[in-house]
Amino acid sequence: MNPDLPLAPIRDERVRRIALSAAKGGGGLLGIGTALAGATIGVVAVQARLARRAIGPRRTVPPYADGRYLPSADRTPRGTSLRLAVLGDSGAAGLGADDAAGTPGAVLARGLATAADRAVVLTNVAVVGARSSDLDAQVDRVLVVRPHVAMIMVGANDVTHLVRPQDSVRHLGNAVRRLREAGTEVVVGTCPDLGTVRPFAPPLRQLARRLSRELAAAQSIVVHDMGGRPVPLAKILGEAFDAEPGRFFSADRFHPSAEGYAACAQALLPEVLAAVGIPTEEAHPALPSA
Repeated sequence: MNPDLPLAPIRDERVRRIALSAAKGGGGLLGIGTALAGATIGVVAVQARLARRAIGPRRTVPPYADGRYLPSADRTPRGTSLRLAVLGDSGAAGLGADDAAGTPGAVLARGLATAADRAVVLTNVAVVGARSSDLDAQVDRVLVVRPHVAMIMVGANDVTHLVRPQDSVRHLGNAVRRLREAGTEVVVGTCPDLGTVRPFAPPLRQLARRLSRELAAAQSIVVHDMGGRPVPLAKILGEAFDAEPGRFFSADRFHPSAEGYAACAQALLPEVLAAVGIPTEEAHPALPSA
């Protein structure tokens, strides 16, 4: 980690309270206020405006990657196709990737097809700017195709819009529950470490790191309780993204690059394979490069 970006300790008690409040559907004083201790609200607001200006307006759309993926050109896939669904925000949609092949859904579909030796049909319903509250409508869309496994990446926009974490976690838990009740295995890439985003200057960067990591920890608890498979992206990838932002972030310095998405897919693929009954030790050799 950068020495000027100390990782704020994740308070287990607060995370448990967030998860418990989400499960009960209650309110409570679990919003942004307690996290702002030691940082002036006015300073954070100014830094947020400067960060939005540095990132700039969105000028592109995510590449369209839906379709059928085969193990390789010279092999005939065996059996029936596997159906993979992707839900979530701009990270799940692949905003920042140069082309469809570089989106996380496409990289996962290729890796799954290669490891399973079966065709994979990808359906991506993720929406740029989506928050956890938008997952319910996305679940409605993917249930039509009855996916074997669904991958969800969400949470960053909840943090940047200061959504109460218990509300975010409750919406995610409901989405996982609905998918599991329909017979779909669910893998969730929990909230990334927003403290690695360079346009965020201190103290906003430290605050973003704390909030995103607390949300990720609470997400893991609820996803597990609902029968899903959480993958701690911040824990696995935070140090790499922090050390080499020019490599893992796209031109806007907020969304991942093709290499960043390949790293995300690398972290997610073992659980995706385990969800369909493929030994996880086969995951890493099966994943093609971006």
